[in-house]
Amino acid sequence: MLAVAASAAALLATTGAARAQIAPSPSPTSNNTQLAVGASQLDLGSSFLQRLGREAVSGFAARDNSGGGGASRDSADPLYRAWAEVYGISARTDAQGTFVGDKRRTVGGVAGIGAVIAPGLSVGFSVDQSHTDIDVPLARQNGGLDMTQIGVNAAYSRGPWTVAFAAVHGFGQIDSTRWTVGGNALASYRGHVDGVLGEVNYTFAFGQTRFVPKLALEYVAAHTERFAEAGGFDPVAVAAANGQRARLLAGAEIGHYWIIGQQAIDLSAYGKFVDNFSQTIDPVQVSLASGYGTNISVQGIRESATGADAGASASYILSGTARLYANYDGKFRGNFSAHQGTLGIELKW
Repeated sequence: MLAVAASAAALLATTGAARAQIAPSPSPTSNNTQLAVGASQLDLGSSFLQRLGREAVSGFAARDNSGGGGASRDSADPLYRAWAEVYGISARTDAQGTFVGDKRRTVGGVAGIGAVIAPGLSVGFSVDQSHTDIDVPLARQNGGLDMTQIGVNAAYSRGPWTVAFAAVHGFGQIDSTRWTVGGNALASYRGHVDGVLGEVNYTFAFGQTRFVPKLALEYVAAHTERFAEAGGFDPVAVAAANGQRARLLAGAEIGHYWIIGQQAIDLSAYGKFVDNFSQTIDPVQVSLASGYGTNISVQGIRESATGADAGASASYILSGTARLYANYDGKFRGNFSAHQGTLGIELKW
């Protein structure tokens, strides 16, 4: 009798284990689009921060030597300025862990205003509106991120030294589509990003040429809300996700300007070493939206620990109160690359 009871208990245990093994669970790639969105928010926040930092510094450069034009100091008297930009970004992340890799395309526009509020001290306010298309082809997923970012910047210049600060807050609407054998599974949710940047520069001037060492610290944090898919076969529910990154950027810019009558052309290029000395990308819990089955934990996307940024800029100074400019910015990591082009105009009065 005891032997029969023991056999029955063993059978029940085996059956329970088998049921646990065959219980349905989400695919580890089910939330690949959400992982790409989180990484995209971090990248967009970082990109806007660095543009704000450059805008704060270039605003002083424009007053110290008329935007690199070398015109008389009388042309540097305006206390207010406004700028507008349009830009495009192409980015690619390689596969890592259960993430199969993505491609992203972003288009956006920026408008900003600034003022000199004390000798050597300038402040500015800017708004960035962008749309990002995200494609995760190997997982048959895609998504869209509409992001609005609000930023402030400030810079203080004394002699060859310039200290700049920038901060951003962004919020976005996210929509995703995942192909399944039962049709597309759809989701809509929100996210936000916050970041700060501090930078110090020292300008060595050699006639119409300058060499500017730069050192900056940057911190960006991103969050996506929880969501549940609708439609398709076995839609999933995905918990909220958080990620944060702190990095050191050290490098230099070299530039030269040419005076052409009352106008000028300024060309520059820069390179920076990037050290992501702190990254916290929390794993995300994914389950079936039905509530049946087992949950899985999926790790988010991390950048490589080190990398490089490089870029170039061209400015056409029309007068002491107007300039046109074009910038290229590249980000190069072990598992990520991005290329950004920007066209802008700045007016002073």
